[in-house]
Formats: sequence, C-alpha cells, structure tokens
Amino acid sequence: MIVVHYTAMQTAEAACRTLCNPDNEVSAHYLIAENGEVMSMVAEEMRAWHGGAGRWGDVTDVNSRSIGIELANDGYSPFSAALMDSLTDLLRGIMGRWDIPAERVIGHSDMSPGRKIDPGLRFDWRRLALEGVSVWPEVGQDAPLDQFAQLMARFGYTATHDADLLLDCFRRRFRPHAIGPLDAADMAMIADLANRFPVDQSASNT
Repeated sequence: MIVVHYTAMQTAEAACRTLCNPDNEVSAHYLIAENGEVMSMVAEEMRAWHGGAGRWGDVTDVNSRSIGIELANDGYSPFSAALMDSLTDLLRGIMGRWDIPAERVIGHSDMSPGRKIDPGLRFDWRRLALEGVSVWPEVGQDAPLDQFAQLMARFGYTATHDADLLLDCFRRRFRPHAIGPLDAADMAMIADLANRFPVDQSASNT
C-alpha cells in the first residue's frame, strides 16, 4: 500500500534534515517539496519508518508493507498545485511498479485513527480519485446507522468501539466540512466504499 503524510514543518529543507537524521528514527521513501521537486529518500523495496503504530485491514506492520510519501506542508496551508501534480505522477509510477490498486492509497490518519491527522483537512483526496490514484465514494444506498463501524472495518479502518473517533476519521478524509452526529450521508458514502472496495482479508503484499 501507499501511505500519504504531511511533514508538519515550515519547509521541505527542514523536513529533509529531519528525515535524514538517524537519531530521529523516522524516514520515508519520498519527500515532495512545495515546488513539486520529488526527493527519493529510501529505495522502494526497503523498509522506511514512516507509519508507526496502526493498521489497515489485517495489515498490522504497515512499515514493512507500504511506501511512505511525505508532503511538504505545515498542516494548515493549501497544498500547492505543483506538489499535487508531482504526487499524482509519483503515485501512478509506484502503483504501476508494485501493482497497487487505488483503494490501497491511504492517509496516515486512515491507518492511525486518533493518533495521526495527516495529510489533513486541506488535502484534496477527491482530486486524486479523479486522477485514478485514490478512491472516492459514489452515491450509495442508505444503510442503518448501527452498521457504521462494521462498514468502516470492511473498507479497511481499524475496528473500535469509539464511534466518535471513527466518524472523525472518516469525515477528515471524505466529508471535511461536515459537522454534527453520524447521518445518512455518512452511511451512504461508507456503504458504497465498503461494497466496492472491501478489504482483502488474504492480506495483499502491497
């Protein structure tokens, strides 16, 4: 799979220094600067320390099964067009080389609900979906509210009894402007995603 992050730092240069310092015990396969420059940090076939604790579907050691991409962004600012263009091109290349489907391009917050929030509310997941390098929900059928956690797990999110945490994680990616309790729109969207992209319980290697 591929995990998208933001650096939460002011510049790509600062992020590069952090990622290249072994004392920090953090690394990523790629870093994309604000101007679109792509920096290769770790070979794709090697393990990088970008994911930390978390899971997606039945993959619990995400670092050993994923490619991590850091985006130069402070967490509050819009992502530049140049950066997004480079990310799209990079994703296409990685997905082609490793046969990774679009539904296995996820955010750090997807695999670590409550622990991580990147790539954040300003990240344009819908654009990536339109480019064919991520997924976006279509208009789905209604589903009972009490099936939310089950449908989230079927799509890949960690099963948890914290319904508010699950909802926050889902909306962070798919409904960043929504407020209030779980509603029919949330259910229609997650039902569509879970039905079209159920997590592969056989644990794909990517």
